[in-house]
Amino acid sequence: MPLKLHIIICSTRPGRVGPYVAKWFHEIAVQHGEFEAVLIDLAEFNLPVYDEPEHPVHQRYQHEHTKNWAASVNAADAYVFITPEYNYGPPPSLLNALNYVYKEWNYKPAGFVSYGGVSGGLRAALIEKLTLTTLKIMPIVEAVTVQNVSTHIDENKHFIPNDHHISSGISLLNELHKWAQALKMMRQ
Repeated sequence: MPLKLHIIICSTRPGRVGPYVAKWFHEIAVQHGEFEAVLIDLAEFNLPVYDEPEHPVHQRYQHEHTKNWAASVNAADAYVFITPEYNYGPPPSLLNALNYVYKEWNYKPAGFVSYGGVSGGLRAALIEKLTLTTLKIMPIVEAVTVQNVSTHIDENKHFIPNDHHISSGISLLNELHKWAQALKMMRQ
């Protein structure tokens, strides 16, 4: 049974380009063949600002949106966060979603496909890596960075990668698979 990779679209705002980038990366992950790749859209979970009465470590969730999110997070063996950069930092929707659950994230690897202007979302990804470590997620070094993302979106709303995006995506998936195999042992 292949390891399950959740490719998470982190932006939830109207007009976002994350779904275009995520669709491309999902196609690369399917072609890669080492994971069962699943596209996850944070917007579909409609998570309000954290509203659970108990600490997530107890896993006594009261709200249906939390139970649904916890089940999704728990189902994956690895994650790739498709993340923009907002004001030199992560989108609030991602930080909120990360904080909703705890044990469901533990001992799993994660990579980043970041996008934005000239920095390509690098500053957001660096901050997100700090948060991931407190959830016992292993952030890997390999990543895809998309600078000036709007120049890579065509008139049909497709992301048009360059060779560097493709080779970086394959490197990310290769390394993520190694970590996912190793960390699965820790969860058993």
